[in-house]
This record gives sequence, structure tokens and C-alpha cells, in this order.
Amino acid sequence: MGSMFFLVTTVVVILFFLVALPILFVILQAIFPYFGEGSFTAPFSALLSLFRQGDTIVLLGNSLHLGISVVIVSAIIGIPLGALRGLFRIPLAKFWDSLFLIPFLLPPYIAALSWTLAAQPKGYVYRIAGFDFGTILFSFTGMALIMGFSTFPIVYFALSRSMAAAGGRLADVARVCGATPWTAFIRITIPLALPAIAASLLLVFTLSIEEYGVPAALGSNIGVRMLTTSIEHKLADWPVDLSGAAMLSVILVVLALTAYTVQRAMLVGKNFETTTGKPVQSALRELGLWRWPIISLFVLITFLTVVAPLTSMALASLGKTVSGGLAWSNFTITNYTVLFAAGSESLQSLMTSTSLALGAAILTGSVGFLAAWCVTSQKVRGAVLIDALSLLPVTLPGVVVGVGLILAWNQPFWPVTVYGTWGILLLSYTCLLLPYPVRYVSAALTQIGKNLESSARVHGATILCTLWHITLPLAAPSLIAAMLMVFAIASRELVTSLLLAPAGISTVSIFIWRQFEQGTIGKGMAMAVVAVVISLTLMLTGIFLQNHWQRRAY
Repeated sequence: MGSMFFLVTTVVVILFFLVALPILFVILQAIFPYFGEGSFTAPFSALLSLFRQGDTIVLLGNSLHLGISVVIVSAIIGIPLGALRGLFRIPLAKFWDSLFLIPFLLPPYIAALSWTLAAQPKGYVYRIAGFDFGTILFSFTGMALIMGFSTFPIVYFALSRSMAAAGGRLADVARVCGATPWTAFIRITIPLALPAIAASLLLVFTLSIEEYGVPAALGSNIGVRMLTTSIEHKLADWPVDLSGAAMLSVILVVLALTAYTVQRAMLVGKNFETTTGKPVQSALRELGLWRWPIISLFVLITFLTVVAPLTSMALASLGKTVSGGLAWSNFTITNYTVLFAAGSESLQSLMTSTSLALGAAILTGSVGFLAAWCVTSQKVRGAVLIDALSLLPVTLPGVVVGVGLILAWNQPFWPVTVYGTWGILLLSYTCLLLPYPVRYVSAALTQIGKNLESSARVHGATILCTLWHITLPLAAPSLIAAMLMVFAIASRELVTSLLLAPAGISTVSIFIWRQFEQGTIGKGMAMAVVAVVISLTLMLTGIFLQNHWQRRAY
């Protein structure tokens, strides 16, 4: 019992400092505007002052407008493609699945910068085809399209898996009983898929209102600000407005929590048991005359969401100057050779991001494994608290985590603080990405019988010995997959890096962002190519390991 108490207490304390403390300081600063000065006077005055400014309502409206617009774009692309993938025999189906993972794994800010180079006036599209999309790109529509291109895979995969599981098979049963194909689709297939559609679209909405990179890259050109960009401006521009940033952060968290709560509520009681006994292979329909039009549709979406941004990124990374265009004389590999030059800022940024990402993977893996074990494998006091704290970062925008860490660790009463060091970046990455190992390991542990741990305990093994020799090896494939994903995401994270990086410390994302601000776009895109290759490789490896482990388990 002593070891159990020690483990649970340790996990709770770590989660408190990682997750609860930043959120607590955001709430305190929002309520008490002079909290940073050690005073609790004038509570809620910042809230009243904020809403007296018409700007706050505009920011809220812009964020909601963008979130809804991205949901519409994702639905228009993801629902038809997902339904086709789930119900019909699509040629090269797994190939399209692999390609559609790329837009979701590609950092949205890099996609936005790539599209800027391609579609802006005198961009690559203009040089090739003689026209540009600058008017559309630098608008609400442009931001919604680019973010929709990144998030539609959420809808696509959720819907295709849902319909493949039961929608087509049960619709066939309805047709045998006399229903027309359209009636079976409307009355059987769509209702069964509604929970997946609703959940995926609400997740798209949450991700959209939390996004910083795309609004910062495109919105600044048209004078449109969101909650996320305004929070960053209140912290980065003089005079610094801590209370205003904290209050906007609370509003953003409330929006995200509301969407997450609605998502969970819509799923309650909406699941259907469609399989009894032996699993049945889904009978996919043939496309017939629609074969080539549908293949053309998949090709078009692949071009818009994968080929175009990646090609633009690659061309820019090989260009001497942007104005030089696509002439052979303008192509060079100098940007890559400079990137890896000894002692260069780019190489230091790459090494810093690699070190921080490795540290975040180890920390999230360790804490996530213990948290998942406490919640799923043991009936311990505090399991509900551990579960809530470990999954809370799912609803926390990165900009809010950054604000919370600034407020929490930039206080005079700390004898030792991580503020102003690389340690605060490590804390931010760990907080944001903790849910990945928790969810992966929880899924693995729920499929592992309790008899192995019980047998070890009966034969005299301690809890720590059982964890090390039995539970950890069994959960290792899922844990390693999650840690690879954490490493990949942490190595290119943008908003908390911009907010928290101390002077003299640069990461990959900061380097790319600053190169665009300074006009040295070739170097920035060369770094983006390197970051994308590394992150995509690691994330796809993690997904492969997870799928491989699941196949072996069954």
C-alpha cells in the first residue's frame, strides 16, 4: 500500500504542476487584475473593461465565424469522400488513406505559408497558369479553406470507418426487405453515422478556434484578428496586458470546453450495437460507371491538400530568391547546405527542438504511463482526478497554456523558476501533448487481463517490480508509438514556442516564422521541409506500430 500511495501521490503532484497550476493562474489573473502585484482588489474589473471594448465582441465573432466556416469546408470535403470510402470499393483505397493523413499531420502554419507562396500575386500559380488567388487567399474564405484542407481528414476517417463497420451491411438488409437504395441510405446508413459526423465536426470546430498559425500568417494581411492572435499580441506588444490576455484565454477555454461538452453529450445514448457474435466482413459496392469521376475527385482533393502545398514548399526551399520564380538558374541547394552549417542558427534551432522534443516524449511517456495505469488498472483513490487532469489539455489551446505558464512561473515568490529558461518550453510541450500517451496506454491496458499482474503479486512481486517487468513491456508498443507522435509534434510546435522561448533560444518553428518575417523565405522553407519529413516519418511510424500491435493482439 505504501508504494501505491507513493505512486498515486507522485502522479497527482506532477499533474498539478503540469496542468492545474497554469490554468489556476490564468483564472486568478482574469478575476483579479492586480494579482501579479500581490493584490486581490477590484475583482472582475478586467472582465467589465474588456467587454466595454467593442473589440472583444469582434474577436469572439471572428473566432466563431472562422470555426464554423472551417467546419463547413471540412464537411463538404470529408463527408462525401468518407461515405464513398466506407461504402464503395475505391481503387487504391489504402493509398488514398495514407495520402489523406498528410494534410492532418502537416503543421497548419506551414501549409498556410506554402499556400501564400503558391497563390499570392506573382506566386507560383501565376507564373505557371497566368492567374492568382490572392484575393481569395487573404480573406476569411482563404483561412477557412486552408484550415479545412488540414482538418477534413478527421471527418473523412471517422465517417469512413463508421460506415464501413455497419452502414453498408445493414442498408443491404433493408434493401432485401424492399427498401430502395436511397431510402436505405437515408433511413439506415446516415443515422448510424450521425454520431461520428457530429463528433468529428465538433472536434474540427475546437481545433479551428484554437489555431494560431493560420490566422497569424493570413489574418494579419487583411486586418482580421482572432482570440488566439489577440492573446499573443497582448503579451508581445507594449504595454503588456496580462489581465486582458488571461481573460481572453478564459473565454477561449470556455468555447473549447463547450464544444467538447457538446460533443460528449451528443454521443451519449447515440451508439448502436451492430455486431453480434463473429465479425462480418463489410460488402463494399462497386462504383460502376462512377469509377473514373470518383477517382478524379480523390485526385483533385489530393492535389489541393497534399501536392500543391508540398510542391510549393519544395520549390521555395530550392529557390535563390522568390522573385526569381521557376527559372532553372534560380534553383539551388544552398539553402539546405547553409541549414546544416556548423554553428549556424538553423542547426542550433534544429538541435534545440530535437532535445526539447526528446525530453517531452520521455516526460509525457513516463507520466502518461503511470497516469493511465492508475486509472485503468487500479482501483485507487484519486483515479478520477488523475483522469481529469491528464486529459484536460485536450481542451486547452496552446496559447492558453503559454499564458498560464508565464503567469504561473513569473512570480517573485518562487525560490527557483523555469521562467526564462528552456525548461518552460519543455513544460509547455509536456502539458499540451500529455493526452497522447495517456490515451494510447489506456487503450492498451484495458485489453490486458488483470491475471498477469495478480499472479506476479501472489508470487511476491512488489507493485514497482510488477510495473517494470510485466505491465510496461506489455504496454510498450503503444507507449512507444505515442512517444514518437509526441516527439514529432513537439519538434514543430509554434505558438507556445513564440510566447515562451527565452532570448537566445530558437526552435525549428521560431526559425521558420522569423525567416518569413525577415524575407529569407528559402531558408525558412528548407527548414520546413526538414521538419515535415522528420515529423511525418515519426508520426507514420507511430501509427504503423500502433496498428501492428493491435493486429498482433487479435
